[in-house]
Amino acid sequence: MPHDPAPDSSLSLLREGYSFLPRRFERYQSDIFGARLLGRQAICMRGADAGHLFYDTTRFERSGAVPGFVLKTVFGEGGVQGLDDAAHRHRKAMFMAVMTPESIDDLVARTTSLWRAALPKWESRGRMVLFDEAAQVLCQAGCDWAGVALPAGDRRRRAEDLIAAVDGFGALGWRHWRGRLGRRRSEAWLEDVVADVRAGRLETPDDRALHIVAFHRDHDGELLSERTAAVELLNMVRPFVAVSWFIAFMALAMHDHPGWKARLRTGDDADADMFVHEVRRFYPFAPMLGARVREDFDWNGHHFQRGTLVILDVFGTHRDGRMWPSPGEFVPDRFRDRDPEGFDFIPQGGGDPDLGHRCAGEHLTIATMRKIARILSAEMTYQVPDQDLRLSLRRMPAKPPSGIELEHVRQTRPAM
Repeated sequence: MPHDPAPDSSLSLLREGYSFLPRRFERYQSDIFGARLLGRQAICMRGADAGHLFYDTTRFERSGAVPGFVLKTVFGEGGVQGLDDAAHRHRKAMFMAVMTPESIDDLVARTTSLWRAALPKWESRGRMVLFDEAAQVLCQAGCDWAGVALPAGDRRRRAEDLIAAVDGFGALGWRHWRGRLGRRRSEAWLEDVVADVRAGRLETPDDRALHIVAFHRDHDGELLSERTAAVELLNMVRPFVAVSWFIAFMALAMHDHPGWKARLRTGDDADADMFVHEVRRFYPFAPMLGARVREDFDWNGHHFQRGTLVILDVFGTHRDGRMWPSPGEFVPDRFRDRDPEGFDFIPQGGGDPDLGHRCAGEHLTIATMRKIARILSAEMTYQVPDQDLRLSLRRMPAKPPSGIELEHVRQTRPAM
């Protein structure tokens, strides 16, 4: 197995961002190499075979694999992402009980209604920032759906905190600490909400995420602590707000490929699905995933030692020309006859969504993106003024510096 010679490559990872792993795969002409990251020996892999191996829960565990700076920003401590075996399956079942087809339809409908309601306000402005406005709509919709009251006056700051929590995982300095602060404030807010529900001071329907999480009993039969319940409730709302990145990417794709915007305006669901999947493949969001080796084993001539950190390159897997012809080109039609649930396509993880570490909200993400793509292409017109739309691969998560500024927004179809 090739090995990166640096004493520790952590700073190189933060400096190079999404390019760190692909550059070394190419340098070593190998889909696997060793490195020292965060003071630990690590094995880095890419590709469908590596993905299939990575999601073998008999060989890998998640406990202790997620770095502290990610737990303190994106995931939260004590959340489902760090659990294994029976504890993970039991906690994951709570998430999947919330993500029913009916529940997904409800959240998409709430989002659609709020988006259409915001259009007159956007029309009255000379210019708006799509990323910021999308985050506020998604935050309001997600909280309403979960059963968490969110006064209109609190929408912006709650959305900004949730965005900061996601935005801080791949940074040093102020952006990282802003993410920690955003998560800390969000957890404290929801911890109080959970406490009020349990004490009977706040009523919520028993089919809402707030009630389900507040009264969930873990695999040991005990109620979650108020802090853990807040973490998991946040892990239902926060990923939905993070769809703001994908909405910005969709607008960028429509700007760069106007033929696809026209096609979405008149096309069918198959066109919308292909567009959504290609946005999730082409644009950089989740850079990599981590796990730990349970017990020693050998695979493809390589030895995996117990406790070793294993990194799966998401971005590099999606840009591997052996699996994706012309990977640097935006070609939604590549998904016409392609299974979007294979291990070569893992924008939100892989494996069994009911039992494994695939994101519980992946189908919700797809449904929301499909609907917003339709609205952007068919229910509103706008102009994209001159601005910096470049995506830096050094920034994790990648984001257009401008947030996608739009002007002269007009609603072209009455709300239904």
